[in-house]
Amino acid sequence: MLNLYLTLRLVTDDDEPVRRLSGSLFAALGAVCMMLAAAPLAAATGAPWFASAVGNATQVVSVVGVGGSDAKMDVYQRTAAGWQPVASGIPTHIGSAGLAPKAKSGYPATPMGVYSLDSAFGTAPNPGGGLPYTQVGPNHWWSGDDHSPTFNTMQVCQKAQCPFDTSASENLDIPQYKHAVVMGVNKARVPGDGSAFFFHTTDGRPTEGCVAIDDDTLVQIIRWLRPGAVIAIAK
Repeated sequence: MLNLYLTLRLVTDDDEPVRRLSGSLFAALGAVCMMLAAAPLAAATGAPWFASAVGNATQVVSVVGVGGSDAKMDVYQRTAAGWQPVASGIPTHIGSAGLAPKAKSGYPATPMGVYSLDSAFGTAPNPGGGLPYTQVGPNHWWSGDDHSPTFNTMQVCQKAQCPFDTSASENLDIPQYKHAVVMGVNKARVPGDGSAFFFHTTDGRPTEGCVAIDDDTLVQIIRWLRPGAVIAIAK
């Protein structure tokens, strides 16, 4: 289960941090924190919006646009009692053009739909979890060359020797890919239908069509993910 953190800051009237708390207040706060840590989030009321679209998936990352390039992420686990929220209300960045009905090469919108989350990668070491993970470096690329048989796949090559157009592709050795999960967009690798759609670390800005959140939360989600998980995206 994902960990939830509570940060408290007490200030005086002149905004100086309070340095001392009574023992009884510490005890009360400790009890509250223990209760939050031990209790799961409340079960969802009714079926979530994606329930009829995800087949037999038991783990779902839900992304719902809230306007422009902003979205809200909720994470769900299917249990015997139904869909249980694991984390909710995670601030999320999507494409600078918002959401679109489908992916399109060169168009910076995040495609709506349900996509598999089959593997992960990153410039950082494997954080653990159930998905295959590749630690990437300067010679790792994601081919965006519509005219190459490598289109929409990870490739490893020195830039001058790559058998595809690197100017149309992404080098994966960048800060936004400290951690990333591959979204199964255009798995048929149809030219023109988009490539390199990932769920990755945010830099605080809109993406080129990917889904991005803060790295600490992303690491927790990667550790939780198992084969068969999906990401569901809607307005």
